[in-house]
Amino acid sequence: MARPIDMEKIMPIYKTETDMLISVAGDITIAYEIELPEIFSLSNNEYEAMNQAWVKAIRVLPKYSCFHKQDWFVKDSYKPVFDQISVNGSMSFLSRSSERFFNERPFLNHKCYVFLTKKAKGRRQATSAISSLFRRSVVPTEILKPDLVNDFIDKANQFQRILLDSGVIKINQLTTNQLVGSEKKNGLLERYCFLKNEDEQSSITDIHLKGEIRVGDKRCQLFSLADVENLPSICGSRINYDRYSTDRTKCSVGFVSPLGQLLNCNHIFNQYIFIDDQSKTLKRLESKRLRLQSLSAYSRENVVGRDATQDFLNEAVSRQRLPVKSHFNVLAWSDNPADRKPLKTMISSALAQMDATPKQETDGAPQIWWAGIPGNAAEFPMNDTFDTFLEQACCFLNMETGYRTSISPIGIRLGDRLTGRPVHVDISDEPMKKGICTNRNKFILGPSGSGKSFFTNHMLRSYYEQGAHVLLVDVGHSYKGLCDLVGGYYFTYDERNPIRFNPFYISPGDTLDTEKKESLKSLILALWKKEDEVLERPEYVALSNALQGYYEKLDREPDLYPCFNTFYDYLRSDFAEQLKTDNVKERHFDLDNLLYVLRPFYKDGEFGYLLNATENLELLNERFIVFELDNIKDHPILFPVVTLIIMETFISKMRKLKGVRKMILIEEAWKAIAKDGMAEYIKYLFKTVRKFFGEAIIVTQEVEDVISSPIVKETIINNSDCKILLDQSKYQNKFDMIQELLGLTEKEKVQVLSVNKSNDPKRRYKEVFISLGGQLSKVYRTEVSPEEYLAYTTEESEKIKVQQYAEKYGSMEKGIAVLANELKNE
Repeated sequence: MARPIDMEKIMPIYKTETDMLISVAGDITIAYEIELPEIFSLSNNEYEAMNQAWVKAIRVLPKYSCFHKQDWFVKDSYKPVFDQISVNGSMSFLSRSSERFFNERPFLNHKCYVFLTKKAKGRRQATSAISSLFRRSVVPTEILKPDLVNDFIDKANQFQRILLDSGVIKINQLTTNQLVGSEKKNGLLERYCFLKNEDEQSSITDIHLKGEIRVGDKRCQLFSLADVENLPSICGSRINYDRYSTDRTKCSVGFVSPLGQLLNCNHIFNQYIFIDDQSKTLKRLESKRLRLQSLSAYSRENVVGRDATQDFLNEAVSRQRLPVKSHFNVLAWSDNPADRKPLKTMISSALAQMDATPKQETDGAPQIWWAGIPGNAAEFPMNDTFDTFLEQACCFLNMETGYRTSISPIGIRLGDRLTGRPVHVDISDEPMKKGICTNRNKFILGPSGSGKSFFTNHMLRSYYEQGAHVLLVDVGHSYKGLCDLVGGYYFTYDERNPIRFNPFYISPGDTLDTEKKESLKSLILALWKKEDEVLERPEYVALSNALQGYYEKLDREPDLYPCFNTFYDYLRSDFAEQLKTDNVKERHFDLDNLLYVLRPFYKDGEFGYLLNATENLELLNERFIVFELDNIKDHPILFPVVTLIIMETFISKMRKLKGVRKMILIEEAWKAIAKDGMAEYIKYLFKTVRKFFGEAIIVTQEVEDVISSPIVKETIINNSDCKILLDQSKYQNKFDMIQELLGLTEKEKVQVLSVNKSNDPKRRYKEVFISLGGQLSKVYRTEVSPEEYLAYTTEESEKIKVQQYAEKYGSMEKGIAVLANELKNE
């Protein structure tokens, strides 16, 4: 039985000083936490730029420095939060169901750290046989001089600045508490030694290094890239990710992503680059070349080795390459003994994807694990490294992380593309604050069946619960379920229950302002005059006087109900008398003609129902309103009236609701845009809604409809900084036209055509592409709970079933809850 060793006595880290780690051998280490860009969000050029940023940053480090990058990938699960409060004061039914649905959804939690170590002068080089792991006491070789420390700190600051200037990497120095821990959180040293999470309860476990690495009940396996013969034949900053690629486009990931975010197990990916004295390195290689030259006559291998060394030296001199020593390894672990073989298979497969030969470390594993302790990179066994140039070594650095969630209070819940983990995405305010977008308008394009209406339902529900006023212009009844669930107003037309409004109604405490008066005049004129008829000045004045007099009468007679019927009565009686008194000639204002034309909208006339509603009156303060135009979009009378009421309603919200978010969404826009009045209104909206804390959204199906409408093609697309595209696979052979029309970059084209390319067959979801200002773009999952699915569904059979259950159980919420429970049990 092996004699136990007190870890404290051989621990290579002596102390921390001014947020730096000091080893017992006199090495000093500065530690950083790195925030990398999200996976699937970089283009080929951006990967190359990142690689060059790492090369430039590492080049500034002094000789006898160690660069150690440590990426932690730890299995985690989503923790639901049930105390979220919506604008209504409590957590909504759908939000609660979403939290339950995603409870314990597994994902990989990624943290990235960089340790810059300056070796103490004159320290002995570590090997597998010579390591501080085997020494019971170590005395520092020299007392560190202040000028040497300050010089190293300056170089480290330059390193940090170069990475920050790249624009895609964020870097922060770790503090003493983050390194050694506090009462509430484990430090990085403790986390590495005991393979614990940051918030995991502190406990000390045994560490076994004989035969295998075992930390408590966690059994570890170590795989390394330490020999040139085992390395890939070629390397680069990126590789193709075939699952998301097409014949025309190639999706990129980082070169070592198979060992990072794509390796779904608990593991640490260690990346070491050692910078020695360049002249000594070249001198050593020159001696090696001469030795191989003298032995070349005895073996062909010596000839090949001589030529390879010759080429290496030529490139180092001619291209001013920096020769370095490198090592890369993956430390994976599991607390389940049955996972040992699958874990080995998984890592070997990941290395094979990179065209590398997997090598499992056994005898040298303890020394390599020991050198992985933060701040102990100088103890790395150098016989397990290989010579290369800095540019090639940086290709083996992990370049990306998982999807991040926004802390913004506004936004929508979408899913991480790899695992479906919920992430909060702000596509309205955050991009404006960061200068990525100049407006909140959105353009949504998706063919039938791509999940377009489903996504917009999800987005609007999220914004509604966060306090926004939502107004929808729909065709196809896509939002009926959501409207019923939130208790909004749903205006639609059918023979038994025709559409009704009351534009003459004014909320208690409100007054007849100029805007309201102008909208009523526009409505009356639309009913009275044809488009080609000219409005005379006296007619305009007469209508103004009529409206003014009518509302004065309403003030005098509180029992008089404001609607078109009472206004028509006022025109026939009071206003007719007023005209006689003022001696207004018929040629100036023909009241009889006006009354005759407006007669069909009065009481028992053909459209007597249209402007005399007694319910759904509070349009200004109602937060969810749907105008369903499917049955009236071609009606010569009803459509212009409804269009004017839509315009008046949203403009009123824009101007009167100060500091409140307003959204207008127009589905299948071209059908409404075909009418001149609506076209100009939409043009006005997209240019000015930003100034009133609002956003306009256009949803359309076909690319041809976008191209055929000059309003959409010019005004809407140019004034929509957020572009949302769903599955465009049917257009992949003619996507260049869409790309040019929407102004998408090559990277965005690749992302759009990767949508739904490799969805998880075990889960029910569609993917969506979101581009913000042409600068930030990603693909997300739109995955929802069964309850949310039933609220959003546009399948006729499912909609009917939801309505039946709602009627049976007394409300949409109860009906959906019962139906969702039945579907789960099935």
